[in-house]
Amino acid sequence: MTPSSPSPRPIRYGSRDGSALTNTPGCCPMCGRTPPSARAVYCDDACKQRAFRLRHQALASVDLGQLRRDLQRRRTLVAHTVYECSTCGEQALGERRCAECGLFMQVLGLGGTCPGCDETILLGELLGLE
Repeated sequence: MTPSSPSPRPIRYGSRDGSALTNTPGCCPMCGRTPPSARAVYCDDACKQRAFRLRHQALASVDLGQLRRDLQRRRTLVAHTVYECSTCGEQALGERRCAECGLFMQVLGLGGTCPGCDETILLGELLGLE
């Protein structure tokens, strides 16, 4: 090897458990605030405890009512709700009015977009709850 070429050594302190942070650097992944130091991941003990509980929560114990109340408390319920137009049948995430008809749409439930195909998915269908 030449002195100018990069060394193929592994990173010493990479992700130890195989999971890397997906949030923006310098932000708490739970609330988005700035952590107290550059090495800290979470801003306080409450966010750290909440992240631990979410990681260890069983998937079958998801309560859609509690999730809806939590999203409503954070004022993000509309952004996570799937709506469907009664006349043309088009589905939209977070938009209450149909883009084609201009009419207000009906609520189908909580959901999101598929990362692979960008199609709207209901959370109940994904988890097999409804």
